[in-house]
Amino acid sequence: MNFALSEEHRMLQDLVRRFVDDELIPLEKSVLEREASGGGTILTAVERERIDKKSHELGLWGLDAPKEVGGSDLPMIAMNGVNEEIGRTVTPYTLPPDSPNLRMLMATANAEQRAQYLEPYARGEMTSAIGISEPGAGADPASMKTRAVRDGDSWVINGRKIWVSRAADADFTILMAVTDKGAGTRGGISAFLIDKGTPGFNIARKIPMIGGIYTYEIVLEDCRVPVAKLLGELGRGFAPMQLRLSTRRVQMAAWCVGLSQRALDMICEYAPQRSTFGAPLSERQAIQWWVADAATQIHACRLMAYDAAWKIDEGREARTEASMIKVFGTEMATSIIDHAMQTFGAMGMTKEMPLQLMASQVRAMRIYEGPTEVHRWVIARNLLGLKR
Repeated sequence: MNFALSEEHRMLQDLVRRFVDDELIPLEKSVLEREASGGGTILTAVERERIDKKSHELGLWGLDAPKEVGGSDLPMIAMNGVNEEIGRTVTPYTLPPDSPNLRMLMATANAEQRAQYLEPYARGEMTSAIGISEPGAGADPASMKTRAVRDGDSWVINGRKIWVSRAADADFTILMAVTDKGAGTRGGISAFLIDKGTPGFNIARKIPMIGGIYTYEIVLEDCRVPVAKLLGELGRGFAPMQLRLSTRRVQMAAWCVGLSQRALDMICEYAPQRSTFGAPLSERQAIQWWVADAATQIHACRLMAYDAAWKIDEGREARTEASMIKVFGTEMATSIIDHAMQTFGAMGMTKEMPLQLMASQVRAMRIYEGPTEVHRWVIARNLLGLKR
């Protein structure tokens, strides 16, 4: 089994690496200063416009979008190489479009929805959000309470969603709601497309999170959407949602590889320069073991991520593998970044260096897309053959 990237995909990864080095890492100083002053890490309109223009010129938009809509139709294994490079920087930037929502749309959108949503989204002309979690129903979709009730030619949605990224700015939101309470996740959850500005779709509050990012709470009050906005089959929204979540989890593992490699590189560059008690840090066994363990774990995580991506590309079930790398990758990155901060001492505690922001980003990853404890439970339950 060969998980080495093809020559074409390796050249793409090299291109993205240069893009990160030339365009994103130089922005980190401004991002860090903005976050330290309480302004968050979100790019300014001017910064985003310039980076969008450059990434578009380089042909980095729509990498895994279908060719018929102008994309490159890359497999997920190739996207792992791309996401490793994007993960090396704390400058918050996603190459349009965001893969998880793209793949959910690809699996569910009908002809009309492809023209109205998927195609412009794939071209980077629209942005999206997804509403899954609710107060009291985050990692357990079966506890979802948001309801959609059919009323003539419309669906009327009432409920509340939370931790929704980009909700205030997205052109449309994929929203999960219960359409048959008795059926639960096996036929009772559906997905809907809700356009920005739809009456009854209310942004309740903007929530500041660690790492300088923001999420939103949404309140749906008699939010009426046309029947044509049902995404996929009625009651069959759970499986496409899981495809979307697995895509993000594999993506996160690649980000963690990139973040961890950056932290390891920082250790290897700094440790020979800093001396304590008459010897460079690089000669200390503690540092040497941190370096050796980090390199080993990064190698293992990269192979695990390639394995999961390959299985998804092959159309095979990879939910357990996605859970494994979600746990392994985030815990690996947490440890390696922490050791980098320890190596740098007091300097590693400053907000002038990217390490603290890297640590915050990874800490958030251990919660979103399913907390570590739930993934461990899922893995064990599957291996033990236990019913939920």
